Amino acid sequence: MKLANETLGELDKRVALPAYDRKALSHGIVHVGLGNFHRAHQAVYLDDLFGRGLDHDWALTGAGVRAPDARMRDALRSQDCLSTVIELSASSTSPRIVGSMIDYVEVAETNGPLIAKMTDPATRIVSLTVTEGGYYVDPTTETFDPTHPDIVADGAKPEAPRTVFGAIVAALRARKDAGTPPFTVMSCDNIPGNGDVTRDAVTGTARLSDPALADWIGSNIAFPNSMVDRITPATGDRERALAAEYGLDDPVPVTCEPFRQWVLEDNFPQGRPRLEEVGVTFTDKVHEYERMKIRILNGGHAIIAYSGALLGCELADEAMAHPLVHAFFRKVEETEVLPHVHAVPEFTPAAYLELIDERFSNPAVKDTIRRLCLDGSNRQPKFIVPSILDGLKAGTSVEGLALESALWCRYCAGQFEDGSTIEPNDPNWSRLTELSDAAKSRPGAWLEQRTVYGDLARNETFAAVFADWLDRLWTSGTQATLETYLKA
Repeated sequence: MKLANETLGELDKRVALPAYDRKALSHGIVHVGLGNFHRAHQAVYLDDLFGRGLDHDWALTGAGVRAPDARMRDALRSQDCLSTVIELSASSTSPRIVGSMIDYVEVAETNGPLIAKMTDPATRIVSLTVTEGGYYVDPTTETFDPTHPDIVADGAKPEAPRTVFGAIVAALRARKDAGTPPFTVMSCDNIPGNGDVTRDAVTGTARLSDPALADWIGSNIAFPNSMVDRITPATGDRERALAAEYGLDDPVPVTCEPFRQWVLEDNFPQGRPRLEEVGVTFTDKVHEYERMKIRILNGGHAIIAYSGALLGCELADEAMAHPLVHAFFRKVEETEVLPHVHAVPEFTPAAYLELIDERFSNPAVKDTIRRLCLDGSNRQPKFIVPSILDGLKAGTSVEGLALESALWCRYCAGQFEDGSTIEPNDPNWSRLTELSDAAKSRPGAWLEQRTVYGDLARNETFAAVFADWLDRLWTSGTQATLETYLKA
């Protein structure tokens, strides 16, 4: 059955429906980036809140800034902006229809419709999930890059921006000129200090065309930091078939694990939904939660991803069931990651690792190893390199993290050990393949990626360990190399 407001009452009784009248909802949040994670996370929290009869004036309006976003708009608008979200555990499958989004603005090259919606006084929050790589950060300096061609173009034509940050600047300028209070900008992306990073992107973009406006934004706009978490695989035929098992004709269903977490700084001058009522943690210690999650979970994904891929694993739970991959994961986490992570009120690092072990091993989620291997050039400097730097500074072992880096290098060679092709899986794949080939004879060629490793190529300790592991991978293979590491 085609998903729509008028068909909700006719759906399979196993499917949970919105526990509120969607006609009573009114707009409060513009969200840019309607990928699976947002629809399984922020949209679900709001759906739960609305189901409690609270804050119906905080409904979502979706938006996108790239041409491909129009496909998602068409799909969601055709079903009244409803989303199918299916929670998967080892013992149960729980489908629900999420109704917290009520509209999706037109996707246009210069973002006129988006700017108009953000200028609407009813918009009090603009939230973002534009991926870790969507913030124009120079990995070498770890700061906003105003020289990126996209940003330079927005600086030259601020009235016709092509990036989300240029659109935010245009909307804030319009609200300031009209005397309308500014909205809060809330990043929900998985990057350290996401609120601070977003502030730098918005003010940096504004500064190219209007320095005074940039100063005003820096002084008057709230950019709360947050930590977000829920494992949400990409949608494919399997996910669509699963939705069809419940009679749902939805081209873009979302599957996810039952666990979810959202930690937020409480910095919302124009008000916010009462998300604490549905499990969101408001705290001034977001960075502690963020450090734990990024180092243990996201770093853990990288640890199992490349080792699992090279050993022929296709799914995350399959990798966790592989004795070598699981033992590698546990040893690196326990000896090289956990010592540099602090406890939070809910978890010690050790307890959090046990939770992550259980979540990665969930056989129902079917998270692919290929997804976890994606975009290593952007993820490694955020999820792995900080733990390496902490270990070197503390004088503790970085053997396993060096091996993880060597496994990534070996994966980027573009061929599995049986000679079959690894399809491109990084925006910089061609360059990475060239560097991987060069690193066979000169391992330092890989570490000289300053955008990933900074100055680590000059660290003789790390460079030597990395070189040794990379040589072992090429001469002995992944299985023997992991066995050597685990016996050490």
